[in-house]
Amino acid sequence: MGFALPQSIIPGLLEFILSLKLSDEPESVMIKAFWEGFFDCSFTPSNTTNLCTGDEDLRTITSAYTNTELRSVLEQLKLVDFTVLNGYKVSFDENGESVAQYDLLNWEYKDDDSVNVITIGHYDSSLPEGQRFRFTQNTTIVWALQSTESVCQDACPAGSRKATNKRAPVCCFDCFECPEGGISNETDSSDCFLCTVEFWPNEKKDKCIQKPTEFLSFTEIMGIVLSAFCCFGVFLSILIFIIFLVHKETPIVRANNSELSFLLLLSLKLCFLCSLTFIVRPSDWSCMLRHTAFGITFVLCISCVLGKTIVVLMAFRATLPSSNVMKWFGPTQQRLSVLAFTLIQVVICLLWLTINPPYPVKNMETYMDKILLECALGSAIGFWAVLGYIGVLAMLCFILAFLARKLPDSFNEAKFITFSMVIFCAVWITFIPAYVSSPGKFTVAVEIFAILASTFGLLICIFVPKCYIIIFKPEQNSKKHIKSKMQSKGI
Repeated sequence: MGFALPQSIIPGLLEFILSLKLSDEPESVMIKAFWEGFFDCSFTPSNTTNLCTGDEDLRTITSAYTNTELRSVLEQLKLVDFTVLNGYKVSFDENGESVAQYDLLNWEYKDDDSVNVITIGHYDSSLPEGQRFRFTQNTTIVWALQSTESVCQDACPAGSRKATNKRAPVCCFDCFECPEGGISNETDSSDCFLCTVEFWPNEKKDKCIQKPTEFLSFTEIMGIVLSAFCCFGVFLSILIFIIFLVHKETPIVRANNSELSFLLLLSLKLCFLCSLTFIVRPSDWSCMLRHTAFGITFVLCISCVLGKTIVVLMAFRATLPSSNVMKWFGPTQQRLSVLAFTLIQVVICLLWLTINPPYPVKNMETYMDKILLECALGSAIGFWAVLGYIGVLAMLCFILAFLARKLPDSFNEAKFITFSMVIFCAVWITFIPAYVSSPGKFTVAVEIFAILASTFGLLICIFVPKCYIIIFKPEQNSKKHIKSKMQSKGI
């Protein structure tokens, strides 16, 4: 729908044009050209066009040339006031400006894609306010494609961009929501703007807000569950420690060196506690502490298990005639071996922290709408050296325990150590691909799960069977039972 100057109809013009014949002006070049264009013919014989006869009737065709409804164009004339033949009044104000008079037109699209322009009203600025628009009665306005509803937008809201629709009238346009990461904070914005790297659009996409940060914390369900298992592991370690301390003079506790058992329980408690260092906001100290504490406490734990395994082997060798092997691996040597194995890990961690320590980073690549707070490894070689050293000790411990699992000892715990090492190695072998493929806080959760699973495996396999005998089978925790059992084996 649009405005146009009023139509002016010249009486008799259409009749004159339609009654025009070539015979009236046979020599007129203009009429000949006009005639050939109208009827698509030629007065010169040709193989490509029809031959004009001159008797063609203009009333049989419809063309823009036969539309004699003209739009007025009037020069400024002061002090003029008259009415033209079509009924429109022409006048000028004191400034020499003419009265604004327009026709209100409606474009109606037909099925054959042609356009029919219909006058649906008039505008006259000389009339009083409220009467200047006059719509023709009983006229239906077609807005678009025979629809009586408007397809024109009032305005594109903030959070979207405005795009012209080439297939619609100029007043119509499309509003497109800003793409991911983009905003527009004005109505009818022609473009959207991307937020900076640490910001993200709000839900309405009209403002950039700070991206939320994500890390494994004590306030979320996963952090609470993992923390609960850590605390339960510490409680279980303390409970077993108390049970062993109360029954430290019994044969089952004294077997295989009770001092190593107490040191192993202490190291297991530290392994459970080091898991809690992973459930905090990454910082310089927490990133360095979580990996080094984990590496050192686990080596201390495996060293104790390795010492206990060697004791089993040496104890059997000591039962052989004329064997003095135990003097080469007595309590002092056991303590020194645990200390030496642990110091090697301490040196590896110190080199790691000195050369290229772990540090906190903001991961903005995994997710577009949030920032992951993580601990970068610093030196990947240092991290895998720590894990590799633990793996070497675990495999050595597994091999020795497997060899000693069937030695004739009343309290031989080698078979339990073997089983615990199987669990330990299985957990950490599956840990590697899970650690590499897990994003964000799930990487930390996988590492905590591996620590807890392997620690619980050691605690349950090595100590729970002994606690069961101490509490529920006290008759088996005596020298008399040991002697009878040894005699039944013929030893």
